[in-house]
Amino acid sequence: MHAIIWPEQYQPGFTDNFVSNEVIEAGLGAAEVWPWLNDAARWPDYYTNAANVRFYDRAGPALTTGVHFYFETFGFPVEAQVVEQQAPGAGQPGRLAWYGWAGEGDTRLDVHHAWLIEDLSGGRVRILTQETQNGKPALELARTRPNPMLNGHQTWLDGLVAAARRASRA
Repeated sequence: MHAIIWPEQYQPGFTDNFVSNEVIEAGLGAAEVWPWLNDAARWPDYYTNAANVRFYDRAGPALTTGVHFYFETFGFPVEAQVVEQQAPGAGQPGRLAWYGWAGEGDTRLDVHHAWLIEDLSGGRVRILTQETQNGKPALELARTRPNPMLNGHQTWLDGLVAAARRASRA
């Protein structure tokens, strides 16, 4: 199985917060899941913690490397820029990652959120999402129980799978 590619300053274990969520689902392929993730305008349709998605410079709704966009999540207004985008293909996983930032001073939060979607043997798909964060809000999120990032990202994964399944049956 493949792994997330991390920028040096966002390596898990060296940041203020890190979460990792993964599902492996039978009966779905990466090509069926990818459009639901790569089209950020669709996120609020299946993930209630994503809202007010907007794009800059006439970009979107499909995410491509360099696209600057905005969305709200976990109570944070997040500015984001896609730093990695590769659609899944023959033997290659889909990869999507963005750098996001919110706030200033003590409220500043910097994140690297990455996704990996790959086909596995037996008609299965693996969806991995991981996020590292730096800043005082990240330290607070890391100490909060239950962990809102871990639970929120699991909800995102579950919604993504459900949306892809509904679309594949249509």
